[in-house]
Amino acid sequence: MSSNNATALFACSRCFSRHPFEELSPGQQLCKECRGTFPVVKCTYCRSEFQQTVKGNTSTICKKCEQNVKAYGKPSACEYCNTIAAFIGSKCQRCTNSEKRYGPPVTCEQCKQKCAFDRQDEDKKVDGKLLCWLCTLSYKRALAKTKQTESERRAHLKLAQQRAAKHKEQNDSDDDCRLKGHNKRPQRVDVTKLPPQSEPESNGPSPVKIARMVGVHDPHDPNSSDHVVAVTQLKEKIANLQKQISIRDGQLLTKDKQITELKAKNFTAEAELRNRFKSSEKEYDAKISSMQMKISGLLKEVATLSKSTKRDRIAATKNEAKSENSGSGTDSPVP
Repeated sequence: MSSNNATALFACSRCFSRHPFEELSPGQQLCKECRGTFPVVKCTYCRSEFQQTVKGNTSTICKKCEQNVKAYGKPSACEYCNTIAAFIGSKCQRCTNSEKRYGPPVTCEQCKQKCAFDRQDEDKKVDGKLLCWLCTLSYKRALAKTKQTESERRAHLKLAQQRAAKHKEQNDSDDDCRLKGHNKRPQRVDVTKLPPQSEPESNGPSPVKIARMVGVHDPHDPNSSDHVVAVTQLKEKIANLQKQISIRDGQLLTKDKQITELKAKNFTAEAELRNRFKSSEKEYDAKISSMQMKISGLLKEVATLSKSTKRDRIAATKNEAKSENSGSGTDSPVP
């Protein structure tokens, strides 16, 4: 093979099998088999998509957010994009970097939140609209899904046209066979060569019945036993295929229902998690404020107690001095 025709192969980062660069996924460089084995999920915090690389791992937190959780603890909601990804301060890292690079945020034309950044570049806008990062991702996913459904529809139409053309060719070939069979004379028994009968009996077999009894069959006769057996077998096959199709349709419907239920559960669980996080954050802030108030009250009590103890000590020392002076005056000798 010449060097021009040779295609450079690259290794998958999971199974190390070699494939062309176009067949590997961007970012993690996974082949089609590994992409199917390990699903693509959204990070609970930063909402970016990543692919799980361990079977049985139900964690939906990317490696970067996992490292940030270990280093800084659980994040809070970003004041711009409202994603729970603010590990340091009140802004997530994505909004912080965009603000440093493009200036303060502007209103997104899709979600109407002030979380989009104007890059001053018309080519980077989505259909001429200034969208935030989350709305841009959702728009691209919808566009990809539309393209996929359009390609599936075209493939389905192409397959239907091919089937129709094949069916038409088969019908044309069947018509040609029928015309050829019609032009040929069937092998029949010559009734004129049969021995003559002296008297026609009403109960005796007719010449046509005699020909059938002899065992001569017309290969193009639709009422022959071979045709009946073939038609019966085809009908049974069609019935079995229809049963299989109905079973597959039922399985697809159940799987669609399961997928819808799982999506609904995931959505409700995510909403509950956000609500719990917000409520726990409020409770934490309330506890901190109450503890600070208690600490300030205790500090005041300590200050008052320390002042009262100092006063008591001063009074006690004065009393002791007076008692000593009075005792020394009574015990002195008379001159």
